[in-house]
Amino acid sequence: MRNITKNSVVRQSAACLGATLLLAAFGFTATAQAAERTGKQVVEEVCAGCHATGVDGAPKIGDRAEWAKRASKGLSNLTQNAITGVRNMPAHGGQAKLSDVEMSRAVAYMVSDGHAVDTKKAYASPQTRSGEEIVRARCQDCHADGKNGAPKLGDIEAWKPRLSKGVEPLVKSAINGHNAMPARGGMADLSDAEMKSAVTYMVNQIAAPKK
Repeated sequence: MRNITKNSVVRQSAACLGATLLLAAFGFTATAQAAERTGKQVVEEVCAGCHATGVDGAPKIGDRAEWAKRASKGLSNLTQNAITGVRNMPAHGGQAKLSDVEMSRAVAYMVSDGHAVDTKKAYASPQTRSGEEIVRARCQDCHADGKNGAPKLGDIEAWKPRLSKGVEPLVKSAINGHNAMPARGGMADLSDAEMKSAVTYMVNQIAAPKK
């Protein structure tokens, strides 16, 4: 035991922590949280701004024929457009903090003219970009060098306290924004699934072998 070097101990600790965090990460699902809003609340607080009057061609709330036409290919496709943005509608309705579950509820509420039961699972949480792609495109702007207090990639001591309660709260914090970090890292069209992938990728760097 005395022959084990300090660097070896650090590497072993990082590997163990990384394995534990990987298990936690795979246990995360982008499902409803207790504080998430109902479809009715989201529609009244966010969506009604355009959908109440049909601004910029938005289907009006209560126009069942128009909503049925848009939902003819399934709620998943319609919700995916709401999450990533389409035509004049910004991603997540212009409110990046809205979860994909909340977006699903809002879409179902409008399509059903207020009769849908709130889902506990997102109808669509599209993932077209990998965690690595997202980190390289955006997250590393701060996390590579620890800008504005962001935990640096691969810094086990910086990440450890932030992961004391597991990965799920960290993903939710990244979605909502925290301190200097804006909601979804400033990329409103990122889905919850993509945010999870980006956080998981950064967590994995703790145990990644140095080249």
